[in-house]
Amino acid sequence: MNLVALQTKVNANFEDNLKHLESIIKELPKNSLILAPELCLTGYSYDTIEQAAAFSQKAIEHFLKLSQNKTIALTLTQKVENSYYNTFHLFSKENIIHTQSKVKLFTLNEEHNYFTAGQQATVQLFEHNGLKIGVLICFELRFIELWQQLKGADIILVPSMWGVKRKANFEVLSQALAVANQCFVVASDCANDDCAKGSAIISPFGEVLRDDSQEILSSIIDLKEIQKMRKYLPVGIKP
Repeated sequence: MNLVALQTKVNANFEDNLKHLESIIKELPKNSLILAPELCLTGYSYDTIEQAAAFSQKAIEHFLKLSQNKTIALTLTQKVENSYYNTFHLFSKENIIHTQSKVKLFTLNEEHNYFTAGQQATVQLFEHNGLKIGVLICFELRFIELWQQLKGADIILVPSMWGVKRKANFEVLSQALAVANQCFVVASDCANDDCAKGSAIISPFGEVLRDDSQEILSSIIDLKEIQKMRKYLPVGIKP
């Protein structure tokens, strides 16, 4: 299986962000699972959040078409009635397979003043192509109780816009998540100057593929590594 972690920049031109992301996805191999950074099309855009939500809704049609032979994962600004959510979407075979709104909002950048938090119970495993997949959105990576809710995952996706001042935290926690849950972790962070980068593909043993100079990180993985690790070091996760 081919895992891809993107490490792209986001700017104030939503259309340019979408076109750039589309160009990358089109060039990636078929049957890849591709994770983009948190809010990769619009950023937080508090001053234009209404426009960000409308643009994100329109962009869904693009990702549905792009997902004909690829699996695409990213978060979008979503408006439901009068509330805004930072919502993860997983697209595959021209369908939306899973959605999940961010539960732990990052108060240091006032996210809670603009977005509504999702329900913690929605942080749970879902199945796709025979795999158990979990999602932690950026700040959620810090909450160990959420790691436990994803126990038994084959792959955990971590779309992020993590700050550069806490770069080491992002890298350590991503690696620890893979080791603790004995699964593959795909972490995708924004490449803007104020962000950490640190995107990575991490094995159940904790081996890390990371390169801050690259926009695309790609790795063909062997899913048997999950069962091998859980048999080799049993910590209560079924092989």
